[in-house]
Formats: sequence, structure tokens, C-alpha cells
Amino acid sequence: MENSYVIKVNENFDFQLSDDDISALDILKTSNGKLHLLKNGISYHIQIVKTDFNNRFYAIKVNGNEHQISIDTPLEVLIKKMGFATNGSKNIDSIAAPMPGLILDILVKEGEEVKEDDQLLILEAMKMENIITSPRNGVIKKIAIKKGEAVEKKQLLIEFQ
Repeated sequence: MENSYVIKVNENFDFQLSDDDISALDILKTSNGKLHLLKNGISYHIQIVKTDFNNRFYAIKVNGNEHQISIDTPLEVLIKKMGFATNGSKNIDSIAAPMPGLILDILVKEGEEVKEDDQLLILEAMKMENIITSPRNGVIKKIAIKKGEAVEKKQLLIEFQ
């Protein structure tokens, strides 16, 4: 399956989903952090318990049962197949939108000092709220977006000093 995401559930099960598979899901956001999925006539109630968007790790409850989910993008799948490591240095000077979406909230201010994994903003995309966290320790130099703004993939969100 080309351009597929690899979804690992509880470190035991791997699933491959293409963009078409994801688009075909009959999923509806019911409230903040809660979704309803209908698949093959079966109803699934999903609650997002924890998100670590930078590492693509999620803790979710499906019909009350908690699962640990990690997601590898098509690029990461290719990098792993080629035998390259993805853990580079933390010299990141800006954050760009990983996908198109809507800025629901900005949790930091310009000039504010942040630590790695601090929450920076909330981006709603693909019917999910994604918390964007800091990839490194640093100081916020510029916030290039506003709350309520629609953003495109790769659009500049935040710059570090």
C-alpha cells in the first residue's frame, strides 16, 4: 500500500491506512476529545485521553477500553525501510502546520520561555484536536497565526529565538 500510514496499537498490532481509507471513515466529533465511529454497522465511541502530536502518540479509549496508538507517516515508513534514523538534533527554529486545519487556541505568548514538550497551540484537523508541543527548550520569537485562523499545510505557526 503506497503512501500509507502505519498505525501501531498497544505495540502488538500494526495496521496500514491510506489517505483514501481515512477519508472513507464514517466518523463524527461529538464533543471535545470525543468521537463516534460507525464501521460495518458497528458503533464505536472514542475518547482521546492523551496526545503527543510531535511524536504521533495517542492514548484513546474505544468503548471504554484504553489503547496506546502510535502513527508513522508515509515518509517515516520510507525512512525506516531505508535504515535511516529520524532522531536528529534539536536545532529546530520554527514550527509549521503539519496539515491544513483551524487554530483553536494559542497557549503561549511571544517572548515566553518554553521547555521541550510544553503545549504551544491546538490545531483542529481531520475532525481531531491536535495539541502541538514544543520540540525543544527555547523562547518564542514570533507567533505567525491567530486564534480562529485557518492554516494550510507547511504554513509557519511559531518561530523560536
